[in-house]
Amino acid sequence: MNTTALCLSRQRVRQWLQRAGRARLLVVGDLMLDQFVWGHVHRISPEAPVPVLEFVRESFMPGGAANVARNLTALGARATVVGVVGNDAAGRQLKDLLAAEKVDTSGLLTLYDRHTSIKTRIIAHQQQVVRLDRETRGDLSASATRRLLEALRRHLDRVDAVIVGDYGKGVVTQPLLDELKRWCRERGLWLSLDPKPVHRLDLSRLSLITPNRKETFELAGMSDGARGLPPMQDAPLLQAARELLQRLQPALLLVTLGEQGMLLCRRDQPPLHIPTVAREVFDVSGAGDTVIASFTLAIALGASPVEAAIFSNHAAGVVVGKVGTAAVTPEEMLASFAPPRA
Repeated sequence: MNTTALCLSRQRVRQWLQRAGRARLLVVGDLMLDQFVWGHVHRISPEAPVPVLEFVRESFMPGGAANVARNLTALGARATVVGVVGNDAAGRQLKDLLAAEKVDTSGLLTLYDRHTSIKTRIIAHQQQVVRLDRETRGDLSASATRRLLEALRRHLDRVDAVIVGDYGKGVVTQPLLDELKRWCRERGLWLSLDPKPVHRLDLSRLSLITPNRKETFELAGMSDGARGLPPMQDAPLLQAARELLQRLQPALLLVTLGEQGMLLCRRDQPPLHIPTVAREVFDVSGAGDTVIASFTLAIALGASPVEAAIFSNHAAGVVVGKVGTAAVTPEEMLASFAPPRA
């Protein structure tokens, strides 16, 4: 496909954004609270050869599947999140943050035997220095999974598409995914999933999977030996994509490639490379959440797969220009489709 065919009119994007409020999406998966500690470094500690961060401020944002839901509502869609939090301050804070973002939290379960996942990022001079993870990673119990499935069943008949955010923290188990796939097939619902290869699941016959490059090779059981080549000349990448299409048989495979953009792969069609539109890259935290949210929303609004990929590529280009887990607004999306100034 030539470059001209990769164009998406600003008017079409505006129409989707104006209709976004009609779209209802369900997000299920591992919820997290993202904490950012911001400061300045001016000296090295006398106690050890490490920088001393002078605290300036801290901020909290929804992370993981919660960030997927936040990205949907930021674009004007209606989103319900299904998942678990602990009976702790972080869980209560995450619920409050989601409510402030207009995300429906009626599908959240509070569990007394788990901690809410918290990812603390230390930022010095706009650069991440270190990340601290506090989380429970074991699979949910059978009884907790049953309660989640009950919450899912209550909402499925009222949504247009479903997104699964698997971050390997134990919420997305095989029994849950099997039931969800079956229910979505019965209802003709679109089902997207962002995979974590470390968490071995049967990912066959989904509507969309969105691995990054590293995850693509891991899922295919291959070694990545050709990094840096243009995607359409990258034989190992193309082979790994073909392997996933053949073995998992998704309707669509969207491989995110960072500064190289993304690769849209469909059965019985040649792969399509979509170059990045990002002008500056400050932070890639949560960019994958933005991609799967915006792509699935575009599909729910009637976009073709190519149009949805272009739409999500622009959304990702906006959020990587921000520091911290971020979302894109309708105004920013429209601006990203504006013709370049002469």
